Amino acid sequence: MAEKRRKYDRDFKIEAAALLESSGRQVREIEAELGIGQGCLSHWRRELAEQGSPVEQAEKQEEKERIRQLERELRIVRQERDILKKAGGHLLANKRMSYQFIEEHREEFPVARMCTVLGVQRSGYYAWRKRPLSARKMANEKLTEEIREVHQASRETYGSPRIHRELKAQGKACSENRVARLMREQNIRAKTHRKHKVTTKRDESHPVVANLLKRQFQAEQPNQIWLADITYIDTYEGWLYLAAVMDLFSRRVVGWAMAERINSELTCQALAMAWRQRQPSSGLIHHSDRGAQYTADAFQTLLRGHGIEPSMSGRGNCYDNAPMESFFGRLKTELVHHHVYRTRQEARTSIFGHIEGFYNHWRRHSALGYLSPVAFEQAYLRAQFA
Repeated sequence: MAEKRRKYDRDFKIEAAALLESSGRQVREIEAELGIGQGCLSHWRRELAEQGSPVEQAEKQEEKERIRQLERELRIVRQERDILKKAGGHLLANKRMSYQFIEEHREEFPVARMCTVLGVQRSGYYAWRKRPLSARKMANEKLTEEIREVHQASRETYGSPRIHRELKAQGKACSENRVARLMREQNIRAKTHRKHKVTTKRDESHPVVANLLKRQFQAEQPNQIWLADITYIDTYEGWLYLAAVMDLFSRRVVGWAMAERINSELTCQALAMAWRQRQPSSGLIHHSDRGAQYTADAFQTLLRGHGIEPSMSGRGNCYDNAPMESFFGRLKTELVHHHVYRTRQEARTSIFGHIEGFYNHWRRHSALGYLSPVAFEQAYLRAQFA
């Protein structure tokens, strides 16, 4: 029966190599003496040299353990950082909101870690989790979700007053204070306003007309007073200019035009659109600033041709055309400042969608009893034929 091949453990190999080093004898002599195969001792020496001595191996193992520990600590720090970023207002809120955050993110972060970062006890969280929601809490959660839906549908432009009116129109009973409180708790905010920049300049050679409105921004019916102004939109290709005409009665944008140059052709196109869409009767007033695009002969001739009486703001006074300034301010706040337009066409499409797809038909206006411009006009017409 053939002899089984002997297996040598690490200690044997170390001692054999040490014997070779200390004796000064030949490798073959030591191999024969120990009864090991030819070439084994040389192979073991190379293997042990690569692995290092027991002390070196222990040091390497300690180093690996230190690295693993540092990696674990780094993972913890990163988790805590990510929890802090996502928690936001939960750190300053009550325990219930912290528990709610933990519940929503328990698949993403360890519960124990979130409890530590948010400063709550794990036992408290698990007790909260077992506790049934009160009717009030469930109602608040449902209302909060409805608030989010309205906020998103408004393109994040509505604050608590408009959201409250929208919910009320949907037949949902709630107070404005309750809506405002839930919005604060969930950090739901309307987009903020930026300072407006003046774009039109007066041409001193053009005559101006009197201010017929004198800041009395009231109209009794549609097509009684139109307001007009120009603003600019930045794109990678350069400026895109928007001229708009608004019916003061309903705040509806009835005419608009966009172009890469600001001139009287732009304002004439906006007025022409308004005329085509509305076909107003006599007595209409058109109010604008004193910019050269409105005092130009071409524009004034168009006004006279349609029997429209011109009115102009005082020199450099934006408050004399406040509703138009407000519209452009909201356009920038709710749309333009949240986009980076690569081309003028991209900006045109975006602005068209905002005016015709959102503002005129859906955006609730505080001056209109929180109706949209179109809804306000429809209510007026129904009342006329009632």
